[in-house]
Amino acid sequence: MYLKYETLEKLPVQRPVDRLDFIADQCVGKVVLDIGCFDETALVKRETRHWLHGRLAAKAKVVVGVDNSTKIPREGLQTAANAAIYCGDGVHVDESLAGRNDYDVIVAGEFIEHIENPLEFFREMKTRFPGRELLISTPNGVSFANTLLGLIGREVQHHDHLHNFTFKILNTLCLRAGFTRWEIIPYRFYATEMILNSTGAKRAFVSLVESSIKLVERMFPLLSFGYILRVSI
Repeated sequence: MYLKYETLEKLPVQRPVDRLDFIADQCVGKVVLDIGCFDETALVKRETRHWLHGRLAAKAKVVVGVDNSTKIPREGLQTAANAAIYCGDGVHVDESLAGRNDYDVIVAGEFIEHIENPLEFFREMKTRFPGRELLISTPNGVSFANTLLGLIGREVQHHDHLHNFTFKILNTLCLRAGFTRWEIIPYRFYATEMILNSTGAKRAFVSLVESSIKLVERMFPLLSFGYILRVSI
């Protein structure tokens, strides 16, 4: 994507989508490599429709997951009849997993903010999986939700987060990695874990805040909660 990188440059940002719906819909009937998919910090979602790996398994032909969690047994974790997660390095995927299937799509949901060198990961994907589609999602460092929390002296960051990304920074990474075709799609705010872990009035309040933030994101997409990067490798 060609950008001038000028301060007042108008950016071609569409209205935000639902992150899980969008990614799962790109994987219908396909063979998927799902990187960093165990999500052990939010296992409360595993038995719900809010777990991305589970959504992929429901729509894809085959899903092979890789995650470095020590909670994954040596033989792997069977997550569905057509899906399993294996313990391994998501940046440098072991050949036994990388060559196991002829993947159509590589998914890395909420992954690149956790790794030391995102550009190295981008280049690794370009080298290892030419001709495939790459779907990456990551939080937006300048989201409206984080701004609201900043007003009350708070910040949403997991203790494993090493990076924050914006529309232009993701575009720069694609340029540096040597990609030739990509699009950057904003995704809506979600308070899934807070809603699942609350009841009564607190749950109703969190749901109201979530809806209000989504309204602002619809009007100002650059303030959306995160981005999905869709790359034709």
